[in-house]
Amino acid sequence: MAERGWETTSSGGTDRAGLSDEVGLYHRTYTTLLRSSGETRVRVLEPSHIAMSSSLHPLAASDQLDLGAFLYAVRRLPDEIAEARLIVLGQEQRQFSDAGFDLTAWPQAESPARRRLWHVGDGVLAVLLASSSDVDDLIPTVVAFQIEWNKIRARLRGCGDTEPPTDPEGLAQAIGGTPDDWQRLRESWGDRFADRLSGMLPGRRCDLRVRSLGMNYVGYARLTRDWWRPVHGAMVTEALHERPIYFVSSNAHAMVNLMTGIARQREGELLRDVERHGPDDLRTELGRIREGRSDGSLENLLYFAARRASERDPDARISAERRAGVIDLLPSGALRVPAQVIPLDRIDPAGVDPRLGPLDHDGLARSEAVIVNIDYPLGASAYNILREITVDVSRLRGVYVLGKAATLNADVGDVMISGVVHDERTRTTYWLDNAFTVEDLQPDLRYGTGLDNQKAVTVRSTFLQNRDHLDFYYREAYTVVEMEAGPYCAAVHELSDADRHPVGEAISLARPAVDFGVIHYASDTPYTQARTLGARGLSFFGMDATYAGSLAILRRILRREGAIRRP
Repeated sequence: MAERGWETTSSGGTDRAGLSDEVGLYHRTYTTLLRSSGETRVRVLEPSHIAMSSSLHPLAASDQLDLGAFLYAVRRLPDEIAEARLIVLGQEQRQFSDAGFDLTAWPQAESPARRRLWHVGDGVLAVLLASSSDVDDLIPTVVAFQIEWNKIRARLRGCGDTEPPTDPEGLAQAIGGTPDDWQRLRESWGDRFADRLSGMLPGRRCDLRVRSLGMNYVGYARLTRDWWRPVHGAMVTEALHERPIYFVSSNAHAMVNLMTGIARQREGELLRDVERHGPDDLRTELGRIREGRSDGSLENLLYFAARRASERDPDARISAERRAGVIDLLPSGALRVPAQVIPLDRIDPAGVDPRLGPLDHDGLARSEAVIVNIDYPLGASAYNILREITVDVSRLRGVYVLGKAATLNADVGDVMISGVVHDERTRTTYWLDNAFTVEDLQPDLRYGTGLDNQKAVTVRSTFLQNRDHLDFYYREAYTVVEMEAGPYCAAVHELSDADRHPVGEAISLARPAVDFGVIHYASDTPYTQARTLGARGLSFFGMDATYAGSLAILRRILRREGAIRRP
């Protein structure tokens, strides 16, 4: 099959002659512009962004508002973006100080849905990037923000002398969009919502500029080493550094909840909080579970409630986890990836979630193994992190990945297990003997469907896809679209081969040097714009897929360590 910008290989994988033409043009445009040491106006990138016809920003070329894309951008940028005029990109604080930006005197900022370290100056936002994927993620997000901000401003100015409404229904009628999206934007902007809208009228057009202080591969490696150093130091302090390690890339809540029982010990308190404060869907589901009208898991509901409670008092959560044997490590640099160190022999068997199976208490106490769990990183950071760990850890027994993905054939909340991963960055296709099958998850999957024998494609970023791009992969039977599996495969390959990860090849990982498994749960359906996690969220019902995957990973680790009794 020949198609513009694409070729297929005889091995059955895909070999990229380049990104699809429009996506490739956009990628080349911003990467070459960022080589300049000066400031680049974001509006220079708008034509190529629009021409790309991103599946995440389908109305970019239209006068109609695309509040879905705008919400996606708002949630991945700090709130201060609304007042910024310049965004400065760099890897390390030294670069900024050499360029005259004293970040030590600037307050830090975060975004709700993207872990990235920002500093706020007078009209200037400085951002520290942890990998090349950060560039591919950030630049299109900023361009989409500017395009839609200016559309909203134009629509508001078109109301003339009439004071624009500030309620979601009135805004939808007056200037476009849906009441639901306006409500979500109001929730994102909070108390600033009305002032921000009214400020658009007399205010300037959004005309952001971007300046790069330079990024390089060695710098990313150094950032990753700085991230790993305190984790390694904590393991040395606790005499854990020479023990066998299981590396898990998942999230910051599931492993701890399943292994410590902290949430279940607070059941009465957490359920009362749900009954009194909601949210409504959680309160309704609690009633349905109690009445036997729902297949949902009470444990998962407790874990979701505990996560909400811990956001109000994170210090109390960390202290409780420490008492239960878990060491939490929070990042301070550009790589914003929390880590947890969980020695199995320090876990109280009474706290372990019963769904994991019949525990062998003596086997758990005898195990020397340590789980190092990280909150899944973005794109190329996955390779950098796992490679740094494999260089430092001599007794790595397993690598398990649980992450979000878009699905082309399933629905939000379903779970996909792939046997093939194609990485767009390296044009390499990996064939896996995945450690997991649907059978490992099915008992714990109440709402969604499990699909194994799938094929995944690791893309550069969520924005750098269009309908033709997705259609090409779908015709090649690639149904899982994500950003981390390829980099993880590259690092696993280097454990069993004398060469660095390959480029443009088909590689078998049927017999990796460590036990290796990859699980994805569906968070987006790109073919159906209404089902996009970027602007919405999985809520409690996403816990079903998350915990089914987490239970499968922990069950495999405990079985390998002889801590689960055989039936």
